[in-house]
Amino acid sequence: MSGATQPSPHGVGRLRRRIAGALAGLILTLRPLPAAALTELQFWHALDGPNGELVTRIAETFNASQPDYRVVPVYKGSYAETISSGITAYRTGAAPHLLQVFEVGNGTMAAAIGAVRPVATVMREAGLSARPEDFLPVVATNYLDAEGGMLSLPFNVSSTVMWINRDRLRQAGLDAKRLPATWPEVFEAARRIKAADGKRCALSSAWPTWVHLEQLSVWHDRPLATRSNGLDGYDAELVFNGPLQVRHLQNLVDLKRAGVFEYNDRVNRGEGRFVSGDCAIFLTSSSLYGKVSTAARFDWTVAPMPFYPDLVAEPQNAILGGGSLYVMQGKTPDEYRGVARFLAFLMEGRQQAALYRNTGYIPTTRGAYADAVAEGFFERHPQLHVAVQELTRRPPTRNTAGLRLGNMLQIRDLWAEELEAALNGAKSPQEALDDAVARGNQVLRVFQQRTKK
Repeated sequence: MSGATQPSPHGVGRLRRRIAGALAGLILTLRPLPAAALTELQFWHALDGPNGELVTRIAETFNASQPDYRVVPVYKGSYAETISSGITAYRTGAAPHLLQVFEVGNGTMAAAIGAVRPVATVMREAGLSARPEDFLPVVATNYLDAEGGMLSLPFNVSSTVMWINRDRLRQAGLDAKRLPATWPEVFEAARRIKAADGKRCALSSAWPTWVHLEQLSVWHDRPLATRSNGLDGYDAELVFNGPLQVRHLQNLVDLKRAGVFEYNDRVNRGEGRFVSGDCAIFLTSSSLYGKVSTAARFDWTVAPMPFYPDLVAEPQNAILGGGSLYVMQGKTPDEYRGVARFLAFLMEGRQQAALYRNTGYIPTTRGAYADAVAEGFFERHPQLHVAVQELTRRPPTRNTAGLRLGNMLQIRDLWAEELEAALNGAKSPQEALDDAVARGNQVLRVFQQRTKK
């Protein structure tokens, strides 16, 4: 053997331990770092059925498109339940990032300055944009703040349309290709349908105050309230107890007494009666399309709201229904950046197309509408064009640009009580509408005093 010194067994052990420690450190160094936690964004909404499923798919598409944020859509019940949940959650410090609010809540939300962060502000701070001129005219006017910027983002925008079962028209000996266009024509068609089938519903509607007061008024270019239906200030006063509204309510009273018109409820639970084939003519939101297109087993179509031809040569324009997205206060700058990115995503053509192709809601941006027209979408699907045409058929007037009244949820219930009193024979139509106006104005004055505007 050579004369080199051999290490002792103890030295070899120490060397091995040092090498093992170094290797372990190297392995730890080479391990991938854990992924950064996604920022979660809560999105509370009121859409169920096919429309709710679409909201989930849109959120999933956004989540897969980027690595930083995760939108979590949460169904909170009806529109009224959703806005109530959002306000309660804000008061307890647990508000969602985004809250879907239907048009009835716009007045209340616009006055909730401390609870709502304007969309225009959120987008600007993120280096993004959502300008009024990006949207169809009557859409933008409903969602502006005091400075003229976007207070909320139009999301699922609809209008009242007339759903018609053409098989029932044929059964009654009516021409299914010549749809009723005026209220007198609708009433006559409904009488004939009832005579042909006395067991089923001939004519009905959902959202009675929206259809038979709000839309009726603006469709004929009549004010529902002063101050441009409340858009110009909270000192608006209700004025919908005029000849048009009294006449229309009297017609409904007479038809209900004859069994031709059927009243369901104050909201839209009766819509299933059209989908099932029970009701032949049904006025409600264009957003019923998702359910009708998947579940109706009869020949159906969509027509514009009727009008009284002795009062107007042609209708003016409809006001929108549906909802918009409000950004709630109390979130971090990073969370607001994520919200802005999601809102910008919703304005993209693909997401707009997903909504208007599948739901009965309309394209809200000018670009999305232009794309739909250019590709011939509405020529292939004319039923989905009706709501857009109603909202955009003529430039809005001060009577038809929109509606923004405080405590509108409460006011609608008061109106519905009075409509029901007339339909049940407890009051004359004039008395009922006079009382609806007076009671509603009392609520508006309380709201005005509270907001000090």
